[in-house]
Amino acid sequence: MKIILTNDDGIDAPGLETLENCFQDGVQIVIVAPAQPQSGAAHQVTTRSPIRVNQIGPNRFNVEGTPADCSRLALKRIAPDAHWLVSGINAGANLGSDVYNSGTVAAAREAAILGCRSIAVSQYIAKGHQVNWAITGYHAAVVLKMLMERDIAASHFWNVNLPHPLANHSELPVGFCGLDTNPHKFEFKKNEIEYIYEGSIHERPREPGTDVAVCFDEGKVSITRIAVGTPNQGNPLPL
Repeated sequence: MKIILTNDDGIDAPGLETLENCFQDGVQIVIVAPAQPQSGAAHQVTTRSPIRVNQIGPNRFNVEGTPADCSRLALKRIAPDAHWLVSGINAGANLGSDVYNSGTVAAAREAAILGCRSIAVSQYIAKGHQVNWAITGYHAAVVLKMLMERDIAASHFWNVNLPHPLANHSELPVGFCGLDTNPHKFEFKKNEIEYIYEGSIHERPREPGTDVAVCFDEGKVSITRIAVGTPNQGNPLPL
């Protein structure tokens, strides 16, 4: 099996290294990730200027572009025969309306558009806590194995968010759920000439049973099947 790995935190991010370690021997990994952090890049693509790609090791490429650019280049030129594309592991949740501005999710969505099965994986970070990437990797590997053993309809992809903090090597429940459509609560503070965003994802409103509540309140891995073009209608039922 050949799997493309990418992210939006950049090729040197610990989440990408953790993701690479989730796969067993016998899986061919091809890393095609942004040269620099691209968090919040959403589904921006580069079409009017060249995109520089640097091979920095065997099956390892950094791209001077966006996460969606990485998916396009990986599937069109670098590894068109890949069986899966996995994006992450993002340092921070990508839940509900986050899927619109997340580069992590956009990379998986672009792969689905191009006909490749794909998964976006993110690690929620609870207030006052830090990520233990070894524990994150342990739980992510279990979820990835489970999802890759399932089929998924064309033009759909999986969006996965791990709860936090995580217990060390204990069984972690999962919840297949839809996306929460509530907007964030945020404000803009104004100084003399600028507006400054102020908001917090931890206190965001949520509906019971949707991905935000499943991850934040129930302490489960939230898994949402998202259809290309209708991300606000994530289907809670696995195929």
